[in-house]
Amino acid sequence: MALWGGRFSQAADQRFKLFNDSLRFDYRLAEQDIIGSVAWSKALVTVNVLTAEEQKKLEKALDELLVEVQAEPEAILASDAEDIHSWVEQKLIGKVGDLGKKLHTGRSRNDQVATDLKLWCKVQVGLLLNAVKELQQALVITAEQNQDAVMPGYTHLQRAQPVTFAHWCLAYTEMLARDESRLQDALKRMDTSPLGSGALAGTAYPIDRDQLAGWLGFSVATRNSLDSVSDRDHVLELLSDASISMVHLSRFAEDLIFFNSGESGFVELSDRVTSGSSLMPQKKNPDALELIRGKCGRVQGALSGMLMTLKGLPLAYNKDMQEDKEGIFDALDTWLDCLHMAVLVLDGIQVKRPRCQEAAQQGYANATELADYLVAKGIPFREAHHIVGSAVLEAIKQGKALEALSLSQLKQFNAVIDEDVYSALSLQSCLEKRCAKGGVNPRQVASAINAAKVRLDI
Repeated sequence: MALWGGRFSQAADQRFKLFNDSLRFDYRLAEQDIIGSVAWSKALVTVNVLTAEEQKKLEKALDELLVEVQAEPEAILASDAEDIHSWVEQKLIGKVGDLGKKLHTGRSRNDQVATDLKLWCKVQVGLLLNAVKELQQALVITAEQNQDAVMPGYTHLQRAQPVTFAHWCLAYTEMLARDESRLQDALKRMDTSPLGSGALAGTAYPIDRDQLAGWLGFSVATRNSLDSVSDRDHVLELLSDASISMVHLSRFAEDLIFFNSGESGFVELSDRVTSGSSLMPQKKNPDALELIRGKCGRVQGALSGMLMTLKGLPLAYNKDMQEDKEGIFDALDTWLDCLHMAVLVLDGIQVKRPRCQEAAQQGYANATELADYLVAKGIPFREAHHIVGSAVLEAIKQGKALEALSLSQLKQFNAVIDEDVYSALSLQSCLEKRCAKGGVNPRQVASAINAAKVRLDI
């Protein structure tokens, strides 16, 4: 039975019912709806709508229902209830009779769903924070194990300067640390309870909403009833956080797809996260990473869709807002799955050090070192840049690395070049010179790993 039938003389068309009902997806809010109902029953005692005895009876029935839901949540889907709120109420009435009909006094589905969704989001943020931290930990452990793996760094997908695989891992650790910070900030802003805002103008009963907020685990009640029932900023913010983090994960995936390719050969992925070809027996495809990269788009789509849904809505509640749930449910599920999968990808990855070093020695990644060498000899950088460009052009013509050119050949470009140039052009020298904070100097990388281990409780 619908919660709103008294005003209507005709039953809803079945096609409208199917179009309108939300139980098929908002059943996921069952636990939160029951928790909110228990808190509301306590509030009704304070304004003499319920007796203490009635409240205890309601709470006992709701606790029983919570256990049933936790044991088999999808059993809810067998009902023809309109939404999770009507399902809980019907179940409650089935357990306690007419007493269950008192519970909705002073409450609207508008403040109820806003409360349920915030409570659900708070739970998900906790899960996501753990997953983001676990991936950071996996990256730091991988970095620690690969501090000596020298590889080319890239700009424009062209070999640029040598870095280490550890330094690459720490770059993604930094991105995820910002993702973690954004989640923590979002959690602070959503820590306000809408319950007691009614349909839009507030409840007609003098309930202490801050006390009610505390019972629900919120720090404080919201300040304006109109805003409370129509606010979905927490949904947008979490979708935005998910979108940014999924971009990070997509870039992580793309890097490893490239590193794993036959053309690079820097890493080999575990058999546990790869698949084969139905036709070509030699193939080992990086499907886990490709799916992470691909799933980024659906999360971006959820954010765009929700922004457009809210863009033109007048205050206060509108049924358009029912569109908030499927998008946020799917986006946060997807983000969580991808974080876990990224951890699995790192578990068992093999870095092929000889191939990485060979690539780092190619592509004239030490050209900047030659320019810095000339600057140290008193040549202005812009002039040094031009000299080195000419030297690289000659090395390319000869099919040699810079350090493979003879001293006499190098002196043709500038007489200040001497025997000490070869030590300056070595890979180790390239790394050692980047000794400022955040650079690829091995001591800086080791220090960054140690700091991250402390921050992440490794």
